[in-house]
Parts: sequence; structure tokens; C-alpha cells
Amino acid sequence: MATIELITVGRSCVDLYGEQVGGRLEDMATFGKYVGGSPTNTAIGAARLGLRTGLLTKVGDDHMGRFIREQLEREGVATQGVLTDPDRLTALVLLGIRDPETFPLLFYRENCADMALCEADIDPAFIASAGAVLVNGTHLSQPGVFAASMAVARSMRDGGGRVVFDIDFRPVLWGLTSRAMGENRFVADAAVTATMQRMLPLVDLVVGTEQEIHILGGSLDTVAALAAIRRLTSAPIVVKLSAEGCVVLEGAVPAALDGACVVPGYPVEVFNALGAGDAFMAGFLRGWLRGETLATAGAWGNACGALVVSRHGCAPAMPGWDELYSFLGRASWPDRLRTDRVLEHQHWAAHRTRRYDELTVLAVDHRTQFDELVRTSGPGARARVASFKTLVLRATDRLAARARSFGVLLDGGDGARALEAAADLPYWTGRPIEVPGSRPLRFEDGLDPAVTLRGWPVTQVVKCLVYYRMDDAADLRAMQDRQLVRLFEACRATRHELLLEVIVSAHGAVAPDTTAQVLEHFYTLGIYPDWWKLEPADDGATWHAIATVIDTHDPDCLGVLLLGLSAAPAVLLERFEIAAAYPIVKGFAVGRTIWNDVARRWLDGTVDEDTAMDQITVNFRVLIDAWRTARAKAYR
Repeated sequence: MATIELITVGRSCVDLYGEQVGGRLEDMATFGKYVGGSPTNTAIGAARLGLRTGLLTKVGDDHMGRFIREQLEREGVATQGVLTDPDRLTALVLLGIRDPETFPLLFYRENCADMALCEADIDPAFIASAGAVLVNGTHLSQPGVFAASMAVARSMRDGGGRVVFDIDFRPVLWGLTSRAMGENRFVADAAVTATMQRMLPLVDLVVGTEQEIHILGGSLDTVAALAAIRRLTSAPIVVKLSAEGCVVLEGAVPAALDGACVVPGYPVEVFNALGAGDAFMAGFLRGWLRGETLATAGAWGNACGALVVSRHGCAPAMPGWDELYSFLGRASWPDRLRTDRVLEHQHWAAHRTRRYDELTVLAVDHRTQFDELVRTSGPGARARVASFKTLVLRATDRLAARARSFGVLLDGGDGARALEAAADLPYWTGRPIEVPGSRPLRFEDGLDPAVTLRGWPVTQVVKCLVYYRMDDAADLRAMQDRQLVRLFEACRATRHELLLEVIVSAHGAVAPDTTAQVLEHFYTLGIYPDWWKLEPADDGATWHAIATVIDTHDPDCLGVLLLGLSAAPAVLLERFEIAAAYPIVKGFAVGRTIWNDVARRWLDGTVDEDTAMDQITVNFRVLIDAWRTARAKAYR
């Protein structure tokens, strides 16, 4: 069996998508940054559907090239074929959504890295590791990439694998239009036709839109173009017809398209047509390469295309297998797919790229507690808080040794410098957004959370602490509910994960179902936190109730972390023993239990840096060892 099922070859760039819809590209104020390029989108889409994929391309030795490589790795795409060009920059594309028919495009690809791919860059062992390759028309447009694409196709055919040809015609990339006309999809050109047709004897599948069939076949008459293609290859030909679906042709070309296998599409609102063809290809190949009929492959391709046209972006809009299965299994969907909360949550949950069996977090996002420590410490204490929070990060790094099962919680005030430093480390990083102690809940700086989060790195998990009980006054609950819904929607809009910390014990007695009732209520509001941070209950009944609610409403939840509430280590160790029996609990996020005494001495100036770091590391290690021991005992 091939190690890789599909290698895609060609364009790899960064898409900068205008976030304002319905206006001119000239008037776009902000842009979303995504991985782009047709073969790269298809590799990601196919990987999300369960195919083992790889990519052969070049990126620059620059920030955008590193972004592409890192995102491919997060998506599970093999990157040994992603080569780094030290002399050229990674390509960029600026895109906009003007209306359902108009999608302005500007390609910044002058002497870019992926167009420098050449025959000498091909590793025969990498190609031989795959069962199929996908080559595309754009990478036939220059001599170097033409030679590389032809060599890859020949190598795959010689090794007994399959070659897929995505016509992927962009006239601007062949020099047939002005550089400002990137959205132009068709210009007839005999030289382009002749160049593309040289690939046809090598291919096992041809896929393109009706206009792309015209350029490949050299005729504006679709049937005539198909007949010309058929004279050069016996491979199945798939004609994409947008919302109408697709046509699959095997054998002789009929007198009309409706005489072939017509696979109907899915009528949904077209929000963004860019990337739909790449999604179709991913879905089709998930079927074709796994032995499904061409009709089934076409249906899967059509469904993937329908899902992507309803969303912003190309690669991030690609559905996963469970999402596709859900879409195909339901008789009716809203015309605007992106308004379906169930589908959108399924999409979000499936494509979070960081998952943890264990997560141990050192929390130093405390603000009022440090204010109190400063008030009771000597002169100069205020100035030493920020350096202490950086010291905590360094202690975490020393203990973790870059293991990804560690994390930190840091605030954007005194913890700002530590937050900035954490961006270069591989650890889970959370950041609070609530005004400390606020009840009803308020957010930092008095701003709407969507405004605040636009300035936060997307890698920072939004942490929000809320004091909440189901027996709170109705007006208090209503105010807090509104705030939490706003926060949840802001997190999804800005692509931030959300950790919701819930404290129920501060304002009343606690029964085994007290916390579970609150979680149930939040789920009924449509709030699906990625993480929960909960009090360390002292009984199994509480944890059973919590686990049942989460499993019922959000089985894809990333997990629960135990908070510390400055409890003594011995108390936390007892609570660990109870919580560790429940798989949804992944670890803890504890602060003052670990560093409170050290912080007091640091602010007084009575402990040096090395001693402080040593003590924090020791205290953190005690809790980590205790958690791991408890987990091992529970799973024994």
C-alpha cells in the first residue's frame, strides 16, 4: 500500500481575503490570511476527508512560507515535498467578495517561489511513495514548471500510479490578460491549448469547468472540445457545472452533455465561489481513489463544493469527512449553509488543529491578586510584577522542555511581555478577557469582545471567568447570558478558541448537579466552549453529571481543566484522584498554589531569580506528577 494516496503539485501561496463583503477591493479595510493555491487547497481538503496527502511545491524562506508549511503540518499533509527557495518570496493573492458573481483577484506571483519548481527538485522516492499525483494547468505555463509537471506525471505512470489533471486555467497566469484581471476565467489561446494537451496522454482523469474544457479542447463548443480531448486520452472526463452539479464522461463523447452521467448539485446560496472547485476535486478524489463509482465520487465532489461556496476562504472552508457525511445524510438544509449552527459547529470542532490527551497549565493571569500582593509588599513591588510573570513563563519552559502538553495563562497587562515571548514557544497559551471579579460579567476596556479579539493573536485561547448559578436572579442571569453569547460569537468570528471558567461555589451551596446545570444552560444558549475550566469537585457524582452533559451536547469538546482556587497542594492532590477517572478532564490550570509564596518574596526583593525559578519548577512538577499518577491509577 502506498504511504501517501495523493500528491498534489503546483501553486502554494497565501490568500489575503477581504473581510468586508459587497464592496470594492479598493475599499477593503482588513483581510483574513489563509493558505491558498489550488493544489494546496486540494491537498488540505483531501486530508480533511481522510486521504493521506502530500504536496510538491516551493515556498520562500520567509514568514509566509513558514506559515504555509506549519499549517500543512497541522492539517496532516506530508511536507517533505514542500521545498524552500532562498532566493524568491512566497506568492500572495488578494481576493474579495463583491457579489455572488464577482470575486476580484490580484495575483502577486512575479518570480515567486512555487513557479521556480523544476525537474531537478523532484525526489523520485517521494513520488514513488504515492498512489496518485495531481498536476494542474497553471504549472504548465512556464518551461521550468512544465518540465517538472511532465516529469512527475511520467514518473507516476511508470511506477503504476494514477495521474489526475486539474485544468485550473487562469488566463492572467499565462500572460493573456492584464495583471489586474485575475478574476478573468477565459481567454481563448491556441498556444495554451497545445501546451496543455501535451499532458493528456499521461493522465487517468481530467477535471475542469466548462470554460476549462473549452481551453483544453480548443473549441467554444463543449461537445467539440470534449471530442478533441477524447482523441488524446481515454481517461474519464469530469465537467464541473457549478450549482448544476457535474457531468462524468467515460468512453465516447455523446452528442449532448445530458447523454452522459449527470450528477446533480446542491442548491445553496453562493457566498464565495472561490475554492469551490478545489473542494470538488478533494471530494471527488476521496471517492475515486478509494474505489467508489464515478457517480458517487461526483456526488461527494458536488457536496464539498456546496459547503465551500457558503463560507469565507478556501482552505479553511474545506469540510471534513463527518461534516460531509452529515450534509449528505440530511434531506434539507437552509439556503445559507453558514447560518446553520449545528453544521458550523461541526466544521469548527473538526478542524481545530491542537488536541490534547493531557494539558497542564501554569496560570499567572491573576490581576487583583497581584494588586493585593503589591499593596502588602515593599517599595518597587509594582515594577517587579511584569518580570515575575516572565519568570513564570521561563520556569514553565525549563520544565516543559518544549513538550506541547504544557501551557500558560497570562494577562495582557503585567503579563504582556510574557505573552509576547510565549508566541515563540510551542505551549498552549490562554489570556483572560473579563474584568476581574465582575458580576454581571464585563469585558476588558469596556469594549465589545469582537473589537478586542481582533487585536489578539489567533493562537491565544480566550479565557473568561464567570460566576454563575441557576438560582441567580433572573435579571443577573439574562445580563450574563447576553455577554457570554456575544463572547462566543466573537471568538468564532475571529477564529479564537474559548475557555470558559465557571465558578458556582462563590455565591451559594453546591450540590452534585450544580455545575452540570450551568453547563447545560450554556449549551442551550448555543455556547460551545472549546474548553471548560471548572472547580475541583470532591465527589464522583459531580464529575459524572458534568461528563454526561458535555458528552450529550458537545462530544468534540477539547476537555476540562481543573482550577485551583489557591487550594493547598494536599487538597488538590485528593481532587485529582477523583477527577482523573473521567476522560473529559485533561489536566489542570493552577496558579497561586504553585507560585503565591514565591511571588510574595519576589516582590519584596528577598529571593533571587534562580531560586524563584527553581521553587516554581519544583511546585509545578509536584502537581504534574500527582496528576499523571492519578490518571495512570484511574486507567489501570
